Amino acid sequence: MRQLGLGRQFGSLAPRLDGAFRADGVFAHDRLRFVDFVDDVEDLLEDVARQEGGDKEAADGFEEYVLQHYRG
Repeated sequence: MRQLGLGRQFGSLAPRLDGAFRADGVFAHDRLRFVDFVDDVEDLLEDVARQEGGDKEAADGFEEYVLQHYRG
């Protein structure tokens, strides 16, 4: 992210999502509930929108969309 010039926006992303995925890239359901993970990602997107001077409402539908499409 830093190489793309997005370090400021996403600098706190890795620590906040640490442990959400196993080394093989599979979501770690035994460590974190998927709905909690999606809620955290939506919060991060809203933070990025605020930092960029955008509208946080643009990220508001993220959680609902993901849960509708990937909840199983």
